[in-house]
Amino acid sequence: MSRPQIGLQLYTLRDLTEQDFLGTIKKVAEIGYSVVEFAGYYNTPAKELKKVLDDNGLKAPSAHVGLNFQEKNKRESDLAHQIEYAQEIGLEYIVTPYAPLPERPTMEDVDHLVTILEEAGKQVKASGLSYGYHNHDFEFKLVEGKALIDHLLERLPADLLFAEFDLGWVHMGGQRPVDYINRYAGRVPLAHFKDFGVGRSDTEIGQGVVDFDSVLEVAEQAGIKYYIVEQEQFAKSSLESAKLSLEYFKNKGLI
Repeated sequence: MSRPQIGLQLYTLRDLTEQDFLGTIKKVAEIGYSVVEFAGYYNTPAKELKKVLDDNGLKAPSAHVGLNFQEKNKRESDLAHQIEYAQEIGLEYIVTPYAPLPERPTMEDVDHLVTILEEAGKQVKASGLSYGYHNHDFEFKLVEGKALIDHLLERLPADLLFAEFDLGWVHMGGQRPVDYINRYAGRVPLAHFKDFGVGRSDTEIGQGVVDFDSVLEVAEQAGIKYYIVEQEQFAKSSLESAKLSLEYFKNKGLI
């Protein structure tokens, strides 16, 4: 088993990417990351983006791609466009980052979401890519005694849906991240490292309360290939926080 690579979800640097998308990607490489995960492309031609990745020695295995939950008749064509772009830049994984769910989800809501994710999973699989889902905390709400995320992963086969567990949100959902990594070992190629400090404010990796150490002990055996850093709130700047989070992995001897 090869050691997992350390990446950055570019949503972390959205204040910079909105101004200079390609220039920001170069900065990510300069501060020491080897992997990026996309959350939009800012209308950049695929060939141009691929060249920037190659020129800066960056690997891009995945992207967060929102499904069109509102317009069923456009959902397949919208996803097809995203798949085509992903293939052009060499992605392996397409990840749905969010699903709209009511405050108190029911089994009917689960059934509806399973149907949508199954359709997307089949479409992505047919293209030769893999399809996954990224959680927040609300997927850990119980529906008929079981966490909603477990309903999804138990009802959909691994070849149609993998889990990109966001370890911080697993924690905020009242669960131990390592338990979910172990439960779905072999089905978690990507894991989001998000740390939380006070309340619901996130912070740099290793500066908060999320137990990453237990995850790191089992991550390689569980089949995690990429550790993806994500942060949304910053004491100083997004780029400075990205640097500090990378130091966590250096201090652990993982870089």
